[in-house]
Amino acid sequence: MPKVRVFTAPSCPYCFALEEFLKEHNIEFEEIDVSKDEKAVKELIEKSGQMGVPVIEIDGEIVVGFDKEKISNLLNIKE
Repeated sequence: MPKVRVFTAPSCPYCFALEEFLKEHNIEFEEIDVSKDEKAVKELIEKSGQMGVPVIEIDGEIVVGFDKEKISNLLNIKE
């Protein structure tokens, strides 16, 4: 199973949509709330080059935003 980490913020509707998408497909993930964790903000900027969320990391591969097609491809989700 791939290691999936999702950088989120509570006010982000796309973060919520991404998490719901992962749950629908039974993908386990670690949620990292950047509004509560300063280290996570630094990690987010280092990995993605920006401060926007959501950012998803799938086995070290970074996807900025809720790019359903790219995320589906990386996780082998067939719709």
